[in-house]
Amino acid sequence: MPTLAEYTTLRVGGPIASAVDATTAEELVDAVRAADQEGTPLLVLGGGSNVVAADAGFDGVVVRDMRSTWSVQDDGFCGGVTVTATAGTPWDQLVAAACDEEWVGLEALSGIPGTVGAAPVQNIGAYGAELADSLASVRVWDRETDSIRTLFAVELGLGYRASVLKASVGQRWGATPRYVVLEVAFQMRFGTRSAPVRYAQLAQALGVAEGQTASTRAVRDAVLALRASKGMVLDDADHNTWSVGSFFTNPVVEAARLPEGAPRYGAGETVKTSAAWLIENAGFTKGFALPGSHAAISTAHTLALTNRGGATADEVLALARHVRDGVHAWCGITLHPEPTLLDNQGSVLQM
Repeated sequence: MPTLAEYTTLRVGGPIASAVDATTAEELVDAVRAADQEGTPLLVLGGGSNVVAADAGFDGVVVRDMRSTWSVQDDGFCGGVTVTATAGTPWDQLVAAACDEEWVGLEALSGIPGTVGAAPVQNIGAYGAELADSLASVRVWDRETDSIRTLFAVELGLGYRASVLKASVGQRWGATPRYVVLEVAFQMRFGTRSAPVRYAQLAQALGVAEGQTASTRAVRDAVLALRASKGMVLDDADHNTWSVGSFFTNPVVEAARLPEGAPRYGAGETVKTSAAWLIENAGFTKGFALPGSHAAISTAHTLALTNRGGATADEVLALARHVRDGVHAWCGITLHPEPTLLDNQGSVLQM
């Protein structure tokens, strides 16, 4: 019997009652429809890089999309290309192909774990880029209307780690959104120069000014190096990568509430700040762990909570609560988790 620890990058989670590995869109839809009709708890899982699964396991069906293909429509005279990828395609495989084929727009999103289908749910982003910059549409199975639909980017409500897809998680649908992604279409341009570099650390690594461009290959290589230095590129031998990546989202708060010296992104009355900076300045150091726990803050990056080997979901969540409460006690700002916290019935837990 497989366990969710085997299916997730944090490597916690108990046994799965039933598992389906779908090799066609029809198999994927059939498995989802059957679970919904029978009232069985359902988890459609991508790369498992954004899930904290319960130690009790999962008393339902876990469905994985095993398809990994993409097709290309050359828009010719517009100098652009539309690429449509199946939901099960590993995200970084698509990014690597984009750089090889000289498609511009995904290069700064290199090294993010997970699948193409999960990317629009979170509106993944890193180093000044977001999926929304290149997303054209998603083809989905709508669990409410029992039909296949196409949703265009303008319909998806894309924001910072937010989308219409994600908004239905934790409601009547449980941990799997109302809309199950089947395919994702991207609109990119041809070229060897990247999109403008919009992140200071990346610009510094590339030796360019913010707003300038570099070769797409150079951007990909720099991003992979930066992520690896923070334990954010999956490596079985490195326990810093036994995580869900950034555990907390960067909070958006009133500028007047920011502690002195805190980073601020934006210039209005409401700004985004750095969760990692808040954690560090609240007194939590890299490698911090609760007594006797096998879960710890990464030794490479304060924003990642890691499994040092043999950790349980309860240990991870206890550490997360301790860090959240410590930050709030210090500065009054509440951190919110980025991953889905899953119970054994497919419901989403609150921390």
